[in-house]
Amino acid sequence: MHDIKAIRETPELYDALWAKRGLEPLSKKILDQDKLIRKAMQVVQEAEAARNKSSKMIGQAMAKGDKDEAERLKTEVAGAKNVIAAMGAQVEGEKAQLQDLLASIPNIPFEDVPEGEDEEGNIELHTFMEPTKLAFEPKDHADLGEALGMMDFETAAKMSGSRFVVLSGKLSRLDRALAAFMLDLQTEEHGYEETSPPFLVWGKALYGTGQLPKFEEDLYSTGPSSHAGLTTGLERFRQGMVDLEVAPEKIKKIIAEWTENTTTASHYLIPTAEVSLTNTVRESIVDPDTLPKRMTAHTPCFRSEAGSAGRDTKGMIRQHQFNKVELVSIVKPEDSEVEHKRMLGNAEEVLKRLELPYRVVELCTGDLGFGARRTFDIEVWLPSQETYREISSISNCGDFQARRMNARYKFAEKDNRFVHTLNGSGLAVGRTLVAVLENYQNEDGSITVPNALLPYMGGVKVIK
Repeated sequence: MHDIKAIRETPELYDALWAKRGLEPLSKKILDQDKLIRKAMQVVQEAEAARNKSSKMIGQAMAKGDKDEAERLKTEVAGAKNVIAAMGAQVEGEKAQLQDLLASIPNIPFEDVPEGEDEEGNIELHTFMEPTKLAFEPKDHADLGEALGMMDFETAAKMSGSRFVVLSGKLSRLDRALAAFMLDLQTEEHGYEETSPPFLVWGKALYGTGQLPKFEEDLYSTGPSSHAGLTTGLERFRQGMVDLEVAPEKIKKIIAEWTENTTTASHYLIPTAEVSLTNTVRESIVDPDTLPKRMTAHTPCFRSEAGSAGRDTKGMIRQHQFNKVELVSIVKPEDSEVEHKRMLGNAEEVLKRLELPYRVVELCTGDLGFGARRTFDIEVWLPSQETYREISSISNCGDFQARRMNARYKFAEKDNRFVHTLNGSGLAVGRTLVAVLENYQNEDGSITVPNALLPYMGGVKVIK
C-alpha cells in the first residue's frame, strides 16, 4: 500500500519510480480520486455545521412561540441529515475505490535499483566457488532420484496429479536433514526465532503481504474465494453510494456483509511462510525495544503455478507443494537496508556450508516482485542444465506490507510509525535437495552426503 500523503507531496517522484517498472503515470488518477473524497467530506462538514446551527435555532424559535419557524428549521435539520447520510456513504465509497487503486499498484523501487525490462537486466553481484565440473556426463536430479528408487513422480501423480513427488528412504531423510540444518543455522548462529505458524490463512492476511488481490489465481483456496466476497461487497457498496436516497441501515448491512466475506468465507493455503510470519505483527503497535524481530519457519508451501505451463514440468524445480525455510525480519525504517544485506548473508551461508556453487544477482526494476523495493536472488549451479537456477529471493518491502497490515511501532508519544518488512528463503528445501543431488552425484548414480549434513544423516555418508 502506498502513502497517499507522500504521493500528494511528491507525485513526480512516484511517477518516475513507477515508470522504471514500466508503468504509466499514476499520480494524477490517484490524486483525482483523493480530491473526490475531500470534496465529499467538505459537503458532509458543511451539512453538519448547518444541522447544528438549525438545531440550536429550533429551541429559540419555540421559546418565542414561532411554530412556523420551528417547523421550517426542523425541515432543514432533516434535509441536512439526509445529505450527511448520503454524502457520508459516498465518502466511504470513494475511499474504498482509492484503497482498491492503491492496493493494485506495485511498490516503488529504490532509486538506485538497476533499470531493465526483464531478467536480462539483472546484475550479477558476486559468485561463490567455480561451477561444478564432473568427469562424466551429469544426470539431472529426477533421473538420479528415480534410479535410486527414492523419488517417485508416478505414484504422486496417481493421488495428486502432476508436479508432486513422493520421496522415500534416504532421500526423504536427506530432505529432512536439509531443513533441520537450515533451521539450526538460522536460529543458533543468526538469531532468528523458530516459529510454527498456520498453513491456512484468511484472505486479509494475503492482502497484507500483497498476494491478494493481484495473484489470486496462484493460490489454493479451501472454499469460495474470500477476495471474491470482498470485491462483490465493495461493488454493492459502491452501487449503494450512487443512490443518494439509500438508507443508512442498508449501508451498515452492506458493510457488515463485506466485512464477514473478507474474513470468514474461506481459507487459503499459504504460498510461503512469509505470509504467516509477517502477519504476526498485523494490526498492532510493536514495542520498539523488540525490534528487529527476526523469525524463521519450516513449512510446506502451496502454489498453483498458474501461467507456468511447459516450464520445469519434469522433476522438483517447480511443484505445487514444496517445503521451504523462510526468513522474515521486522525492523525500524532506518535499519531495513542493513538488515537486507544481513539476511542475504544468512541465506548465502547455507550454500557455503554445503559447498554448493552459486551466484547473487540484484533484480532490475522490470523483474521485481509486486511488493519489493529491492530484491537479491541467490542462484545455485545445476550441472545437468549447466546454468544457475534461483534458490532464494531476499526482498526489502519497505513499509508497503506494513501499511496494508496496519503494522506500526511506537516512535514517540502520540507518534506511531510503520515498520519495514523483509523476507526471503533460507532456503527452498526442495531446490537445495536438487542442487545437492546434482553437484554431489557420482558416476555410479550414488550421492555423496555433504559434510555439513553428516550429523543429521544417522551415519549415512553415501546414498546408493
